[in-house]
Amino acid sequence: MKVLVSVKRVIDPYVKVRVKSDGSGVETANVKMAMNPFCEIAMEQAVRMKEAGVVSEIVAVSVGTTQSQETLRTAMAMGADRGILVEADADVQPLAVAKVMKAIVEKESPRLVIMGKQAIDDDSNQSGQMLAALLGWAQVAFASKIEINGDNADCTREIDGGLEKIAAKLPAVVTADLRLNEPRYVTLPNIMKAKKKPLETIKPDALGVDVAPRLTTLKVEEPAKRGAGVKVADVAELVAKLKNEAKVL
Repeated sequence: MKVLVSVKRVIDPYVKVRVKSDGSGVETANVKMAMNPFCEIAMEQAVRMKEAGVVSEIVAVSVGTTQSQETLRTAMAMGADRGILVEADADVQPLAVAKVMKAIVEKESPRLVIMGKQAIDDDSNQSGQMLAALLGWAQVAFASKIEINGDNADCTREIDGGLEKIAAKLPAVVTADLRLNEPRYVTLPNIMKAKKKPLETIKPDALGVDVAPRLTTLKVEEPAKRGAGVKVADVAELVAKLKNEAKVL
């Protein structure tokens, strides 16, 4: 079974994000970048399934700038067999990503697509669901466990009331939650091997997909700084402050 895994290049989660002086977005120049953590989890799951003999080939796909090749090389160092970069200069929004992924799915004919449930930069949590809708495939979002049994992907997902088990008929789109697994550490030998693995670069036009942004960001600004905490002598003073100062009572 062939599996497609999408990976996104984002600002490293351990880097403090700074807003641009003109308020048009966040600063990405000379900022450390990394693979989106949820995409790492999706890739790890595909690799584990291949090690278990369930998956025969893993194809990593990224939609972004030329620098996204680094992210694909990391995915291949984790265990992907090859990579596909759909090179786009613009800020690619969720619907455009879903349309690009649909074109890649039609080209590669995988039985399963695993994506991170969301990217930590825009937190949209939309591309996986949109892709499933465009393909007309079964979908499972926020999966914390995935098992392939014949033509079904038996998944467990977290919901407000506890855990929900879903048997999705393949082909399907599954988005990975935080508790699905813990990604492995990428070793130097595997990084060197990844440099020799095939990486294909395609333009969105070649896939017949328009990735022009449909949404416009008006302004980006930092959240207000939290005020310092205060100590209260007793419950009566606490209630008074909540009522008179915080005005939450």
